[in-house]
Amino acid sequence: MLLAEVVTASATVTATRSRLAKVEALAAVLRAAEPDEVRAVTAFAIGQARQGRLGTGYRTVLGLQVAPAEVATLTVTEVDGLLAEVGQTSGAGSTAKRAELLGTLFGRATRAEQDFLIRLLTGELRQGAWEGVLLDAVAKAADVPGDLARRAFMLSGSLPEVAAAALTGGADRLAGFRLRIGTPIRPMLASPADSLAEAVAELGRVRVEYKLDGARIQVHRDGAEVHIYTRTLREITASVPELVDLVLRLPCRSVVLDGETLALNDDGRPRPFQETMSRFGTSTEHELLLRPYFFDCLHLDGVDLLDAPLGRRGEALGTVAGPYVIPGALTKEVAAAETVLSEALAAGHEGVVVKSLDAPYAAGRRGSAWQKVKPVHTLDLVVLAAEWGHGRRTGLLSNLHLGARATEAEQLAGLDFVMVGKTFKGLTDELLAWQTAEFPRHELRRTDWTVYLRPELVVEIELDGAQISPRYPGGVALRFARVLRYRPDKDPADADTIDAVRALLPGKALLLEKSAEPRD
Repeated sequence: MLLAEVVTASATVTATRSRLAKVEALAAVLRAAEPDEVRAVTAFAIGQARQGRLGTGYRTVLGLQVAPAEVATLTVTEVDGLLAEVGQTSGAGSTAKRAELLGTLFGRATRAEQDFLIRLLTGELRQGAWEGVLLDAVAKAADVPGDLARRAFMLSGSLPEVAAAALTGGADRLAGFRLRIGTPIRPMLASPADSLAEAVAELGRVRVEYKLDGARIQVHRDGAEVHIYTRTLREITASVPELVDLVLRLPCRSVVLDGETLALNDDGRPRPFQETMSRFGTSTEHELLLRPYFFDCLHLDGVDLLDAPLGRRGEALGTVAGPYVIPGALTKEVAAAETVLSEALAAGHEGVVVKSLDAPYAAGRRGSAWQKVKPVHTLDLVVLAAEWGHGRRTGLLSNLHLGARATEAEQLAGLDFVMVGKTFKGLTDELLAWQTAEFPRHELRRTDWTVYLRPELVVEIELDGAQISPRYPGGVALRFARVLRYRPDKDPADADTIDAVRALLPGKALLLEKSAEPRD
């Protein structure tokens, strides 16, 4: 398959607001791909190189001044192979070698293909082909049920692998995807609750448990082999030996656990989140010990529990990890839930999570079966830009432009993030220095006053609420926003949506209803 066919499909996806049209364009190019091309085509369709990060800087890519080819001759396989070679290049002279390889690639690309490759390599290939749309396209191209494709993706975490399985083996191959110990699955997520009372009333039989100010971990053990992953599925086993030792002492042969870990002070209260995250580096030298708190069991001694209700999974969790189960209570009463919330706050934690005892584990989804309750409004937003400071902040990147993730309808219209406000509050001298050094690594462009960034950095913002504002494209702005911390454990896809901001408005139901109306 020629790369030009993928570029044409990409242009079609970009140009239309119709989800059906996007799905059909992507399905058509997937059907046309040879079996050994499907993985690369799928990766390109979601704006990624199949090899992940290639070590090519933004300036290196934009600095390529190569005349475009007149005729399209590049194949998907050739592009995939060249990108693999770029990614494997390291050591002395590697920067020049990568630039040489990319120059060769760009010299064979037409102008449209060059534009596509630039956006692919810089993370700017925004065409509305998000995971849900592409999964629908895979299901259509392979004529398999969409739910089956989504479940396979949940278990594998790889869209290219799901696409290859669906198009070469159909429903039978997809049905063969299972939880595999040592392969992380996408974590189940919680949605914000309007109130503790409403969450309990909606879910009925619930477990109310502490919401910790820690880092999400997923633990896999098979005999004497242990793997530990972050919420973004990055393996950190080598950097957390104390957690590995603890898991090896659990009374089981095989287990998959979901939970959080954090560092504690001598009085048992949590240490700052940044200190916990500092343990997730590559160094194994450390003084700060992490303590795990597990809240779910997805597999135990040969039995997969993903589809079992939380009540059953909780019983298995208590059996295998009793001393390390997160504090909480089973209840149907609001008063009992309020007691757990008070205890969590008194212990220095963020709040509680209310979970339906009847719900299965919906990996990779943020549904209503888990609802988080915090007394202070916080949002995970993406930094879109930063302005140079004044006065004592002269020479430092200070005032942040904050963006919420667009809704699916807005994404399909080609909009990824919606600006919802600015803030310079809460920035310590340490954070200001870090921003000034880090932000240029994510730079898109700059003016005299502002550095615009690729949407890659997630920051947790505390706020008093939201207000209607015609100043921003989403029609809503943050009230009294202040920086709590950066979240290196989260990807931009984990950021809160614009609807989460709108939900903080007075009269939110009416506004949300209007925002959901189809656009002309």
